[in-house]
Amino acid sequence: MYDLIIIGAGPAGLSAAVYGKRAGLDLLVIEQTPMGGGQVVNTYEVDNYLGLPSINGFDLAQKFRQHADGMGAVFQTGKVAQINDDGEKKSVELTDGTVFEARTLILAGGAEHAKLGVPGEEMFRGQGVSYCATCDGAFFKKRDVAVIGGGDVAVEDAVYLSRFCRRVYLIHRRDSLRAAKSLQEKLFACENVEVVWDSTLLAIEGSDLVEKIRIRNTKEETEREIQVEGVFIAVGMHPDTEAYRELVACDENGWLIAGEDCATNVPGIYAAGDIRTKTLRQIVTAISDGACAVASAERYLS
Repeated sequence: MYDLIIIGAGPAGLSAAVYGKRAGLDLLVIEQTPMGGGQVVNTYEVDNYLGLPSINGFDLAQKFRQHADGMGAVFQTGKVAQINDDGEKKSVELTDGTVFEARTLILAGGAEHAKLGVPGEEMFRGQGVSYCATCDGAFFKKRDVAVIGGGDVAVEDAVYLSRFCRRVYLIHRRDSLRAAKSLQEKLFACENVEVVWDSTLLAIEGSDLVEKIRIRNTKEETEREIQVEGVFIAVGMHPDTEAYRELVACDENGWLIAGEDCATNVPGIYAAGDIRTKTLRQIVTAISDGACAVASAERYLS
């Protein structure tokens, strides 16, 4: 019987492991992959983490893991099949049938950016393809970039990138945007943003880095190439909450409902990092969540 089981070994889960061990809790971290690290592992360069500018994402993730290892955190590789809540006892069953028990749980499985699945998308990930404009936009100052999408995030990204990129192409498959009117007004006021209507992305091309994209106009049934050095894909995110949706409250999109204390509607169960409802999903906010979730778990255990 552990004091705490942490599910997920991204920044939120590893932060929770460090804070949990400092609090003297007997804890276990369950992670699907042997290495863990979360999305940051696939990030070429992180330039906005305080005190460590221009660090490689893999190296940063390794530092997080080494810190948790150094504190004596115990890790178990496996995928969660289901969780049962019996009040003061929570049980976590893995897909291989192994069951672990704890008094408290922190769900920190994170989220995954929705992919388009077009040729070149995976090849150039971190080499010009990004899913986070606020994370990677600064690398494309005075360059031409494309944003794929038509919702709030895509429009926000295009407006943000227009501040320092030379030209921004917003590629949208329809003839109108889904984003809020206030955001659209900001977008159309940007002189260096071109909205490419009724168009879908066919491929991302280049040699070592992104050099151009190929798109198709679905109404005119024509194709064209656009020279860009960056492609920001903003077609949504998917929280890793399939195993928890019958257990704790979620919003309509599957995000676990939890505030700044990371407490869910189930006593003793907490949500930290990208998996929970929040306005900003960044490494720094995930790490903060890990600390807050442990503080809440400590109060519950007391």
